[in-house]
Formats: sequence, structure tokens, C-alpha cells
Amino acid sequence: MSLKDKLPGVLGFGTAPLGNMFRAIAEDEARATVEAAWNHGVRYFDTAPFYGSGLSEIRLGQALSHYNRDDYVLSTKVGRVILDEVEDSARDLGEKSGVFEHGRPNKMLNDYSADATLRSIEDSLQRLQTDRLDIVWVHDIAQDFYGDQWLEYFNQARTGAFKVLTRLREEGVIKAWGLGVNRVEPCELTLDLAEAQPDGFLLAGRYTLLDHDRALQRLMEAALAQHVEIVVGGPYSSGILAGGAHFEYQQASPAIIANVERIKAIALAFGVSIKAAALQFSLAHPAVASVIPGASRPGRIAEDVAALSEQIPAAFWQALRDAQLISLRAPLPL
Repeated sequence: MSLKDKLPGVLGFGTAPLGNMFRAIAEDEARATVEAAWNHGVRYFDTAPFYGSGLSEIRLGQALSHYNRDDYVLSTKVGRVILDEVEDSARDLGEKSGVFEHGRPNKMLNDYSADATLRSIEDSLQRLQTDRLDIVWVHDIAQDFYGDQWLEYFNQARTGAFKVLTRLREEGVIKAWGLGVNRVEPCELTLDLAEAQPDGFLLAGRYTLLDHDRALQRLMEAALAQHVEIVVGGPYSSGILAGGAHFEYQQASPAIIANVERIKAIALAFGVSIKAAALQFSLAHPAVASVIPGASRPGRIAEDVAALSEQIPAAFWQALRDAQLISLRAPLPL
């Protein structure tokens, strides 16, 4: 059974914003956003201990606690153990530094070993108020987070997390596992490991309307050939494609803003919403199983749902190609 067969539809909910990503949100707003996703038919929810040092998991668990556990798919991530101890000094989180400054102050221990993987899962189950996880992603083993040390962490995951998650899948404890990363390279490396055999990758920000060349060149066809499917996280490129100011978790550069403005101008000329273009572009690739945009306001969910069914003329996609804003190699929506 493929990853796509294990997911309840092509639209999920990425809950990083529930960890107070970029801004502090109220408890009632967080709960209302999850409820809005549920009421609009979303049944796949993704979270991680990293999101606000456990805050996203806590909020998601509370919001989902009154629904039947058999009615939704839940994924979280391993690689960080959240401690009870409070962090006193500034955190070095690579390109994500400052993203969760409004989250909980608990220390995070980076650890991809077998023991830490099992502990992380147990801690997540408690925060999520559930007895099981459906999918587990190995989080952030990439250069954007760890710099030159990323291969050390990757090898720790290879001998630790990968083996534990493979065993849990074989035992039926989880349904699937893979990597949850913001870079193509660790996915490539994992595909080359005969012993790993992941079910998929949660690839954030790397197969979007704004940024997709490297994934097309180095990952998508190889993943498809090995029946490893992609969940596209961050389909709005950290928000810049949906009216925000961030790209890759930082303030967008003038060059990125200029590209976004070019896309928006073409969308406006064809009467196409930028959200519809972003989601439908990512889903057009046959390797993609799902997209999981994030949201911290209930009204955003309705926009995402509507974007999936919006009719986009073929001439719009051709105009983007003519302007060299999307790759010739990218499959286009039918």
C-alpha cells in the first residue's frame, strides 16, 4: 500500500503555526483553527516536538481529543527530545532561529539515536493525548539546520531512528515513516540506502510554485521510481506566496519578492488565486501524495479547500512557463 493510500485525501494541515510560529496565537484561536480544518473535511494532521518545544503537539492533542481516533491520520517527528528544563541561553536553530521564539521555553535535545527515538515517540503520544501515531518523520537532518555536522546526525539516524521506525512499521505500530526535511540532499541519500526503505518524504518548501528546480532535477523521478511518495510541506514557501513576508523562515529577499510579484501579476491577469496556483502546482506531480499548508486562523482553512477546486486555465500555466517562472520539466495540472 502506497503512502497516498494511507492518507485521507490530498489536503492535510501542517500545524507548525500552532507552536506560535512567527507570532503568539491565543489558545482559543489555535483550537478554532483545528476545528475549522476538521469541519472542512481535513483528516490528516502533521506536527512535531520542534514546533514551539511541544506546544503544537499539546494544542493539537487537545483539539483532536473529542474526535474518534480512527477518523483521522496523525503524523509527528523524531530527532528532538523536549526536556522539562528551561532554556536560558539563545538557541542556535540554523535557518529556523527565531521562528518559534514565542513557543515554550523548554530545552530541546537533538538526538536521532534509537533510545531517543523511542523516548520522543512516547513523549509525543502523551502531548497528543493519543495511543498511536500513523506516520513518523525523521526531522531536519539536513545542512540548513546542522551545517557541516548534518552528516553526523544523518549517520546517527541511519543506525538509530531509521532502524527503530522500520521495526515499528513491521510490527504494525506505525503505518509509515520517512524524512521530514527542508532540503533535497538527505532524501537523495536515503533513497540510496538499500536498508532504509522509507515510505515517503515530507519535503517542506522544496517543491513549490516558487522553488522546485532542484527537487525536479535530483529527487522527484528517483522517488517515483522507488515508490517513495512526497508530502509537500510549506506549499506557500513559508508564507510569501500567501501574502506573508517570509521565505525559508526569514524575511524574503528583494529577489524573491520580485519573483512573487511576477507570479502574482500573471495570476491577476488570468483571474487565478495565488493559493490555487500554489497547491495545484505541487499536487500535479505524480510523486506527490499530499500538500499540508499551515494556518493559524480559521478562515485560512476555507481558502485552502476552495483553492483545490478552483478552475485554472491552461493558458495561465503556459504564461508562467513563457516567463520562465516554472520549469519545463514540471508536470502541470490537467
